[in-house]
Amino acid sequence: MSDLYWLTDEQMAKLAPFFPTSHGKPRVDDRRVPSGIIVINRNGLRWRDAPKEYGPHKTLYNRWKRWSDKGIFAKMMAGLAAEHGEKKIVMIDATYLKAHRTASSLSVKKGGVVA
Repeated sequence: MSDLYWLTDEQMAKLAPFFPTSHGKPRVDDRRVPSGIIVINRNGLRWRDAPKEYGPHKTLYNRWKRWSDKGIFAKMMAGLAAEHGEKKIVMIDATYLKAHRTASSLSVKKGGVVA
């Protein structure tokens, strides 16, 4: 059994109206790329660490960047929230702070005694 995440047909049907139309060259599979973007964001992976089954990491990044700049993901979230009658703003925070290794010892004086 595979550990890969794939959007279901029902999920794709809900997201399909928000996908921009293709201009010129047809896009690669619309299920593969959004599923890959979700895996990257959910697991905090680097783009180049994406499983090969989702396609080239450059394609995942380019689609994420282009759609983010156009506000596609924001429209998806607003549209999906509107289906449930949500009237207030919902924000998702993915803040990650990393402290330097000496941050915990800033208030400690010589000899290990806390002032």
